[in-house]
Amino acid sequence: MSMNYKLTHLEELEYESIYVIREVAAQFERPVLLFSGGKDSIVMTHLAMKAFWPAPLPFPLLHIDTGHNFEETIVYRDNLVKKLGAKLIVGSVQESIDNGRVVEEKGPAASRNILQTTTLLDTIEKYKFDAAMGGGRRDEEKARAKERFFSHRDEFGQWDPKNQRPELWNIFNGKKNQGEHFRVFPISNWTEMDVWQYILKEKIELPEIYFTHQREVFLRDGVWLAKAPFMTLKDGEKFEVKTVRCRTIGDISCTGLTLSTANSLEEIIEEIAATRVTERGGRADDMRSEAAMEDRKKEGYF
Repeated sequence: MSMNYKLTHLEELEYESIYVIREVAAQFERPVLLFSGGKDSIVMTHLAMKAFWPAPLPFPLLHIDTGHNFEETIVYRDNLVKKLGAKLIVGSVQESIDNGRVVEEKGPAASRNILQTTTLLDTIEKYKFDAAMGGGRRDEEKARAKERFFSHRDEFGQWDPKNQRPELWNIFNGKKNQGEHFRVFPISNWTEMDVWQYILKEKIELPEIYFTHQREVFLRDGVWLAKAPFMTLKDGEKFEVKTVRCRTIGDISCTGLTLSTANSLEEIIEEIAATRVTERGGRADDMRSEAAMEDRKKEGYF
């Protein structure tokens, strides 16, 4: 590389994330990469492949399956794992319900999203993972903004935002006691726009639901939600066919859909540049309380 070459913004972010991922592989014995099938975890997987290429991924992917996923997400996940030759571990929320570890919510607003915490902690304990890499970004939400790259979790899997370690000069302290583990967020400094521009630059394939398509939906509290067998309408709600796409992907019960005609990465980037709604503005799970995300993170959520 020429001495006069100046890294682009995306290249700087990529190199930083790859450095963090390699630090995880160097400092921990049993790391894992959390994979949801959403764009951030897809970018994380892409970065991990670049970090160790041409060697295979030195750690498995872990999907916490609520059982209420978009079908397109599961198809994409399975195809990607096959393509990469990666190992996939699935933690099942349904099994947690069946085993009495969690109690399923009832009523029209019921969601399995919050139940993922117990399943995640149980799976981490079962496989003795000492570091779990996630696709959280500081621009997503105010609780996310408090995270360091290396986020220490105690023996109960809980997070204390007031007791985090300094990370001066990108020196990361992965020291832990027996039973503790770390969550690591290699793309912490990326924004939503960075992620989409990187996907365009790297020509990364995404699940079809990120692009415009017609789907049966219904409007609840200003958010369009997808029709599914487990979704119950409230009085006054009705199913309608709309042209929509996903901006962020999670459990169907809490993933808001965006009315959109964006059918290419370029059109999605233009749409995001013009919007005044935050990325998680359509996530019903974040609307349960002012501190919903922080409360869940303290309990062991992503």
